[in-house]
Amino acid sequence: MTDRQRQIWIDRAAVTAAWIAALVFFFPIFWMVLTSLKTEGQAIQVPPLLIFEPTLENYLEIQERTNYFKFAMNSVITAFGGTLLALLIAIPSAYSMAFNTTHRTKDVLMWMLSTKMLPAVGVMMPIYFLAQKFDLFDTRTLLVVIYAMMNLPIVMLILFNYFREIPKEILEASRMDGTSTFNEIRQIVLPLAWGGIASTALLSIILCWNEAFWSIVLTTTDASTLTAFVASFQAPEGLFWAKVSAVSTLACAPIVVFGWMAQKQLVQGLTFGAVK
Repeated sequence: MTDRQRQIWIDRAAVTAAWIAALVFFFPIFWMVLTSLKTEGQAIQVPPLLIFEPTLENYLEIQERTNYFKFAMNSVITAFGGTLLALLIAIPSAYSMAFNTTHRTKDVLMWMLSTKMLPAVGVMMPIYFLAQKFDLFDTRTLLVVIYAMMNLPIVMLILFNYFREIPKEILEASRMDGTSTFNEIRQIVLPLAWGGIASTALLSIILCWNEAFWSIVLTTTDASTLTAFVASFQAPEGLFWAKVSAVSTLACAPIVVFGWMAQKQLVQGLTFGAVK
């Protein structure tokens, strides 16, 4: 076998493996949507039905029994609000650490990242009591702050690595021209790192959107998000699989559409700094 034939065989194997991995990850989503179009009897039938008459009964019943758009709006506000707050804190902080590095910089970053290892339940009671004391329980404001602080270590670390890829010579030239720090960030750093910031924001939005623990613990009705909405469909009698699949589809659909629309920025962010 020649080198060219070996390379062709490796490329084909890689493409095949990628398709298999994609199908494995996509199958649960496909099955969830398929189950949402069944009746409750069809959903629990063994062996599973692959050929059946689809129905929108579950979606109609969910819309009649609950206010889906209220939960969806709460998810949008908290996810985007938490991401925006995290970026407002992380961008100047990552800028300072990337271009004014000290011997403590890596230690600070590692300490921030280590906070992600702490189980959420470990800080549940203090946050719960603070929320009650400041009358923030069951409010979007509380979730925005919690989501921002929850994702801040990851956002900081990613932006720090993106900012380090920016040539320091560009910043030194701007400083010689008398540019202020604020203008340096706004006119030079942000445009050059826009792909990385966009992909970081998208990742943060997805993490906020999928967060269930804090939404269930810190909300009841007014600020509940779609993750809490899905959890509310549990019953003492067990799970109604068709309805749970329908509500899960409704919860996943907005973020899937958003991710598809923002895929260009995501790809730019993932490839940022790959080539200098």
